[in-house]
Amino acid sequence: MSAGAGVRERTAAGGGSAPERVGPLTGLRRALANPAANYVLIVASVLALTGFGLLMVLSASSITAYQGGAGSSYAIFARQALFALAGLVLAFGLSRVPGGWWRPLAWFAFPAALGLQSLVLTPLARAEGGNQNWVALGPAIVQPSEFLKVAFALWLAAVLSRPGARERPWSTWGLSLLGFGAAGGLIMAGGDLGTAIIVFALYLGALFVADLPVMATVGTCVAGAGAAALLVVTNANRMQRVAAMMAGHAEAGSDDYLSSHWQSAHGTYALASGGWFGVGLGASREKWAWLPEAHNDFIFAIIGEELGLLGSLIVIALFVVLAAGLLRMALRTPHAQVRVLVAAVFMWLIGQATVNIAVVATLLPVIGVPLPFVSAGGSSLVANLIMIGVVLSFARDEPGVAEALRLRGRRVPEAARTSSSSRTSKETTAP
Repeated sequence: MSAGAGVRERTAAGGGSAPERVGPLTGLRRALANPAANYVLIVASVLALTGFGLLMVLSASSITAYQGGAGSSYAIFARQALFALAGLVLAFGLSRVPGGWWRPLAWFAFPAALGLQSLVLTPLARAEGGNQNWVALGPAIVQPSEFLKVAFALWLAAVLSRPGARERPWSTWGLSLLGFGAAGGLIMAGGDLGTAIIVFALYLGALFVADLPVMATVGTCVAGAGAAALLVVTNANRMQRVAAMMAGHAEAGSDDYLSSHWQSAHGTYALASGGWFGVGLGASREKWAWLPEAHNDFIFAIIGEELGLLGSLIVIALFVVLAAGLLRMALRTPHAQVRVLVAAVFMWLIGQATVNIAVVATLLPVIGVPLPFVSAGGSSLVANLIMIGVVLSFARDEPGVAEALRLRGRRVPEAARTSSSSRTSKETTAP
């Protein structure tokens, strides 16, 4: 007879009940069955990514900030920390907004975002890296396309879930296509193909879960891929990046390392030198002006160099947790508006993270999109957190979520409940 069986027999003989043994998988299933599980998964992963991003921005930008004339190695980090604080405050406030407010607000937010994006065609526009996708608004330099993503996702959710959308699927699809044409066209007016691709992925995510004919989604996907290919082959700079990715570093001459291969080659050096556990936090060599945009688009390379494969996998795992929370929310909600919005956000954030990591790993040509919540960039970080706040406002409206969050940490332990019920039973049956 096993020891465990003896414990159960003695417990039964003593008149008590056997203590319930909960394994890790059982505990995980119970946690995921909680109505607030999706809310917690999203909040925990976003907070972890944002905090980790601040740490890595401090490490990756210290040399660049000092050499850039700021006189302090903390200048870029301090600015990023202020944006993170502002974004978190906005996310918290927006998460308390009732979900029913977003449908009417979307019809105002999207035209306003288009108007802001159109400023890239005015003298207020600023160019960087070959793209004219920034706008100077007083002392602040803003990337309006990041906020256009937020407004476009909200507008798509309102359009694709409006009453009568099922009865008029082709007209609904046509209206959504016009919206994408306006958003994508204004972004491409500034030459930012990378952001346009992310917006297209966002649009496809919304179409995929909407009640539209399959051919509408398939046709949009094929047409979009064809348009992207045409934009690449008709641009010498983009073709050079593709050729550099296809040729690989081994076939590049020494002169070419100073042009098309430079950034991807040094990104590879950073990842390769990190090994399993990295060279140590803050000890990167590539951030000493060798790797361009080390604290922006290529921050994942610095993560791999300083924290190794282990640190890289932790970042990927956090995005997997965020993806799980978003997917569970999209699959379980009965509301079409929420499903469309969350699917669009999933394709935006998880798709952009996948593209960024693939670029650093030289699986894709250099596109120039930041790693969500991690890369330096105020507009990107604030827009990402705003979008998460909107998603959380819908998550709080799901059945049982608000109650579960209010009761969090107030549960009486099982042993105490059993003891209490036992005492109550004895008092009730006593003569």
